[in-house]
Amino acid sequence: MVSLEFERTSEAERLERATSLRDRVRRRRSVREFSDAPVSLAALEACVAAAASAPSGANKQPWTFVVVTDPSVKTAIREAAEAEERAFYGGRAGDRWLADLEPLGTDADKPFLETAPALIVVFAQRFGEAKEDRHYYVSESVGIAVGMLITALHLSGFATLTHTPSPMGFLREILGRPSNERPFLLIPVGLPAAACTVPDITKKSLDEVLVQV
Repeated sequence: MVSLEFERTSEAERLERATSLRDRVRRRRSVREFSDAPVSLAALEACVAAAASAPSGANKQPWTFVVVTDPSVKTAIREAAEAEERAFYGGRAGDRWLADLEPLGTDADKPFLETAPALIVVFAQRFGEAKEDRHYYVSESVGIAVGMLITALHLSGFATLTHTPSPMGFLREILGRPSNERPFLLIPVGLPAAACTVPDITKKSLDEVLVQV
């Protein structure tokens, strides 16, 4: 055990920090129209490092973050993702699912997978290099890390999208990842296009999501 490094602040400062973070995070929007302007890999690495500091079951840290900037690899990912999306929109998804997606204006075409200057593909490690190296609460742990990653990217000035073509096994094949890793999430990262628009949607109010007992 080592001594905890902890910054003690006043109640007023904690509230100020919390409300400032709330206001900044609530301005985050999912973006599907990206500029092709390059971004700093050093900044992306810093955001990934922040995400990789997330808590995890038994501190196994069961995640791998693959940053893709190679245009040919992005093209391969787009082609494979669109094949799955065509199957999804063409019959795999039920009528209710498609109706719920309609206000978002999504379809099987995913040009942002090539336009965005970087893709971050998050993999969940089911176990370590050997099957005996068991990992615990993998989905929960990787989910926490992804939340921290998206927040870090947003606060650093990047636009993002959480993209989950299903199934996503093609990502492991294209990126040459080992069999103990399964694709968890695909995140295009960059700056929004100059004429970028987003769906006119709202979030639930605090009263709808917070219960105090």
